Amino acid sequence: MFCPKCATQNLDGASFCRACGANISLVPQALTGQIANAPEEDVDHRRRRRRNSKEVTLDQAFKNAFMGIAFLLIAIVLSRLAMGQTWWFWMLLPAFSMMGTGIAQYIRMREKEKRTLLQAPPVGRTFPERPRNPDELMPPAASVTEGTTRHLGVEAPTRHLDPSEHK
Repeated sequence: MFCPKCATQNLDGASFCRACGANISLVPQALTGQIANAPEEDVDHRRRRRRNSKEVTLDQAFKNAFMGIAFLLIAIVLSRLAMGQTWWFWMLLPAFSMMGTGIAQYIRMREKEKRTLLQAPPVGRTFPERPRNPDELMPPAASVTEGTTRHLGVEAPTRHLDPSEHK
């Protein structure tokens, strides 16, 4: 069995290449077309992650931030009242959690907007390409050497020797 990375021949059944260390345990399965499917728990985990990573909107970010501020105000009011003297502190947990989530979502949205603005717009052709006939021959592309020589001006001027000039 040959390593697909460095083409070193390895023993059949080897898990890693002896030359480059690449994982070659799946190469025999790939050659026969019998790649093992991912375990079900990995698929469920990926589905859960996709569900939790839905797009965040500006409304959600502000809602979380203002809900956090509301919990903070309630905690402050409870700290002043007699009935909330002992447990007002626990209202700070959801307050700071929700404010932090809202601010993080807002920052994430701003960064995403910056990335989309900084990306160069796709460059299209400014002139229409004329339709080609399939039987039409295309000119060969110039070689790198010819272009470099032309740009460097290395081409020496051609001299014509005329025997009558030397007398």
